[in-house]
Amino acid sequence: MRLAHQQSDYVRAHRHCMENRVEVEASALCGCFYCMSIYPPSEIVDWIDDKEALTADCPRCGIDAVIGSASGFPITSEFLNLMNEHWFEGHRSSDRV
Repeated sequence: MRLAHQQSDYVRAHRHCMENRVEVEASALCGCFYCMSIYPPSEIVDWIDDKEALTADCPRCGIDAVIGSASGFPITSEFLNLMNEHWFEGHRSSDRV
């Protein structure tokens, strides 16, 4: 039963990687579910201008797969890995040639 709950969480967390500047800046930590890096929001310097608000670009890999702790979801390696497996099928920036 726990796996079903985790799947729901990592699927629901995805909406927090878009138009997220306010939430990211209110976070203690941010994480990228593409390259699996965890860092403070102050490291984010690049933002994508989306329809309604700005979206964070990861300062380590440049992908817009960043969520912040203010989302209410855990910013841990384990949780980011679940998101990566679901949304990127396990591909990571270290896999790129």
